[in-house]
Amino acid sequence: MFEEYLITHCSPTLASLKPASLFLYRFSSEEELYESVAVWDAQFQKKGIRITILRENAETALIYVYRPDAMGRELSRPEILSFLVSTGYQAGTIDQMLEQLRTRLHGSEEFPHEIGVFLGYPLNDVLGFIKYHGSNCKGMGDWKVYGDLGEAQKTFAKFKKCREIYANLWHQGRTIWQLTVAA
Repeated sequence: MFEEYLITHCSPTLASLKPASLFLYRFSSEEELYESVAVWDAQFQKKGIRITILRENAETALIYVYRPDAMGRELSRPEILSFLVSTGYQAGTIDQMLEQLRTRLHGSEEFPHEIGVFLGYPLNDVLGFIKYHGSNCKGMGDWKVYGDLGEAQKTFAKFKKCREIYANLWHQGRTIWQLTVAA
């Protein structure tokens, strides 16, 4: 059920604690996939959230749920933009940057680890992950930590609590629309 994926994987974004979330969705048919994404995207836009497919294959799709205004601000931060340009991105709108990410996801054997900045992860952690190929981290939770472990652990705890609250409220009958914070 698409809604369960949204609650499980995207609660911090729906609660406006995080600028974006990503999940791998196993779909029954392309029609079901495209219809689910279109319906939720149309609903979420009213609250300042977008949903798009970054990559798909025969049975699964990589779904990106994001707050365009927050991600636009994040990606335009000088240090983030400089990093992305150094890895081959061209500066642009959030849609243009996502299209470049989508192209990298489709056209490369190696996963583009810069995706971390598209999820709002701290730049030091993204850089550390790339430099050490995912090894030698200080700790991990929603991502591997190479920078400030204490701050990351606080963030992980906040996201965990958010997911628990959202799951409980959803199971009690609240709708995702009711749980989504408007921009």
